[in-house]
Amino acid sequence: MKRFWVSVALACSAPVSAIAAEGERVEVRGEIIDTWCYYSGVMGGPDAVVGTAHHTCALWCSAGGIPVGLLGEDGEVYMVLKIEGDDASASGDTQLRLASHEVTADGMLYRRDGLNYLVVEEVVTDHGITNLSHDVYGPVPGFAIPEPAE
Repeated sequence: MKRFWVSVALACSAPVSAIAAEGERVEVRGEIIDTWCYYSGVMGGPDAVVGTAHHTCALWCSAGGIPVGLLGEDGEVYMVLKIEGDDASASGDTQLRLASHEVTADGMLYRRDGLNYLVVEEVVTDHGITNLSHDVYGPVPGFAIPEPAE
């Protein structure tokens, strides 16, 4: 037990910089996505939960407090911790305004435990909604509409 408390004391006395994740300044271009639907698969595969086919759901999830992500052109998902000008971040107005938009974001990238976290300091360019996935899936993908109970 003594060893445990010594370990705790040493960890608590370590400088924060030794414990905190190191960040790096990056510029990432990609689509602001709904992370719940993207990872859970509840609304279909990764292709169906992006763009215009998923826009309404992305708004509802963000408004409900689901964290948004940025699906980079490189295929990486960056969990967005904060976006410039939006102190509330999860479910904030900025998140709602940018849902399904392709953006170029400048900020700090933190990597920890295999996840990418992004603090967006500036939306350099808002390219608008460029992924017209409703052409393929319709405005609401058919598999996302529940069958009526009989």
